[in-house]
Amino acid sequence: MARTNFDQLLQAGCHFGHLKRKWNPAMAPYIYTERNGIHIIDLHKTVAKIDEAADALKQIAKSGKKILFVATKKQTKEIIAEKAQSVGMPYVIERWPGGMLTNFPTIRKAVKKMANIDKLMQDGTYSNLSKRELLQITRQRAKLEKNLGSIADLTRLPSALFVIDVMKENIAVREANRLGIPVFGIVDTNSDPKNIDFVIPANDDAKDSVEAILTACCNAINEGIEERKVEKADEKAADAQAEADAEEVKPKRQARKPRKAAEETAEVEAPAAEEAAE
Repeated sequence: MARTNFDQLLQAGCHFGHLKRKWNPAMAPYIYTERNGIHIIDLHKTVAKIDEAADALKQIAKSGKKILFVATKKQTKEIIAEKAQSVGMPYVIERWPGGMLTNFPTIRKAVKKMANIDKLMQDGTYSNLSKRELLQITRQRAKLEKNLGSIADLTRLPSALFVIDVMKENIAVREANRLGIPVFGIVDTNSDPKNIDFVIPANDDAKDSVEAILTACCNAINEGIEERKVEKADEKAADAQAEADAEEVKPKRQARKPRKAAEETAEVEAPAAEEAAE
């Protein structure tokens, strides 16, 4: 069963590409036609690509790994934040911090610094500082929160990147390619799909278009998370049952030992009694 359909994507405006003169020839397989100087994306291919990407995202989520959502465009920030939070995934909606993936340990240090500031504020260490020093620390904390707060729980490199507008987020895509991290991307007609592992050809500027695609993908991620919870619960129940069975077998084995010892004693005593009778 398809996670989206042609009519739904058409209503969301996913089919509108860029001006014909701005197109990237590598997107030719995904373009249906051209009208009034604007390329029209083939939504039948978009539906198929969304299903393909959603299935892959579901498997990543099912294995307990993280998917990093990236969109720094003004019109898509709120949608990304909302959808990523709904499935408990990290996201970047402010400026992409250069080296975030290729120099991940440094980013983690900055996140830890933010946590340390919180800790020192709570235990009263900063209570003796002047107002100016306290203001500087507060501003530094706010800046770190704005840029890195959404990835505070990302303790290791993500297993995948989901990018809105691969042309604008080209630095993030290059870093992921360098590290072999698969990239899922909404790719418009002016972008190059070459370095994207899971291409979703669609309008990456319209809010409704991005929301329709993200909803389908995040629903798949949520399914993967729920299936993982069910599997873990089943494993836990199976382990508990195995332990209970093992505990039940132990008394039976212990009960057999005295009986076996009595039989052996009887076998030894029987010949001795016969000899005494003779």
